[in-house]
Amino acid sequence: MMGYHQISGWWYLLAGIHIGLCVWGAINVRSGFFIKTLSSAQTTKKTVALTFDDGPLPEYTPRILDILKAHQVKAVFFCIGRHIPDNEDLLQRIHEEGHVIGNHSYCHDFWFDMYNWRRMELDLLNMNDMAENVLDVQPRLFRPPYGVTNPNLATAVRKTNMTAIGWNIRSLDTVAKDEQKLLEHILSKLKPGAVILLHDTCRITADILPALIEGIRQRGYELERVDKLLKIPAYA
Repeated sequence: MMGYHQISGWWYLLAGIHIGLCVWGAINVRSGFFIKTLSSAQTTKKTVALTFDDGPLPEYTPRILDILKAHQVKAVFFCIGRHIPDNEDLLQRIHEEGHVIGNHSYCHDFWFDMYNWRRMELDLLNMNDMAENVLDVQPRLFRPPYGVTNPNLATAVRKTNMTAIGWNIRSLDTVAKDEQKLLEHILSKLKPGAVILLHDTCRITADILPALIEGIRQRGYELERVDKLLKIPAYA
């Protein structure tokens, strides 16, 4: 007969594995562990999408919009609700130039992942209301702050009838220092249906964007908006 201590050891091992899986699932936005997240398109067509997080802010968002317009590229901007006041004209410009406004939460608080589902739901709805007040459209695409998911967020996303959008190319532009290395990092990971995560709050992103677009096209890829790439509605 297996002894008590042996049984306890197995339970500790199973508990450790379970905790490890939960942590992996929470921080791996592509895993779908807690919530179905669309992070790429299943396609053989050489098409990729650019997405920008954390705006709108006046420092670099306008410059990025200028570059996208000059190169005739449409993107999705996952905006933070608390950045909209005093930047309504910038949000309007993003929308009018053919880009999609996505929901990146209202607060993007460091402790967002500790909220209960109801507080998360209210946060998402607050962001959507602010966007609707300015644009008369209600975002349906949602990108989790920090790319972290959990059961509470899964409930909030379901309650708000939103679609969670991840990525499969993380540029790491928020920590990058070397433009060439950043550019090579992104281009080396290109594959059909890829969703590229960038930030319209970083100078280095604006600096490399023209070369990034050119590099993507030189490799035979087309650029498409995420909603069209994934064949999903952008607004409710």
